[in-house]
Amino acid sequence: QVQLVESGGGLVQPGGSLRLSCAASGSIDSIKSMGWYRQAPGKQRESVAGITRDGKTHYEDSVKGRFTISRDNAKNTVYLQMNSLKPEDTAVYFCNKYPVPDFQFWGQGTQVTVSS
Repeated sequence: QVQLVESGGGLVQPGGSLRLSCAASGSIDSIKSMGWYRQAPGKQRESVAGITRDGKTHYEDSVKGRFTISRDNAKNTVYLQMNSLKPEDTAVYFCNKYPVPDFQFWGQGTQVTVSS
């Protein structure tokens, strides 16, 4: 069973940038689409962006133009480059299958805090 480990979160000022990584313990070649999700305090987990095996991407309107998802199948890693961060981007970020996550894949996530 593939395990996913998210990293790269932290505290950043509004307008700043972070790059998140999602490393898989096994091959993600067979996973058609991977994506990023986030959960803010007191809110439900929501999707952020997804990428197919051949590189097609999808973004939620709230992050379109600011976030970029990418995927390195050779390294079994998915990335999320986040620019122009806003306080409302504050959340725990997770990676999983996309657009329908697999409950067995949920990891610990990585905390992103945008604050001055």
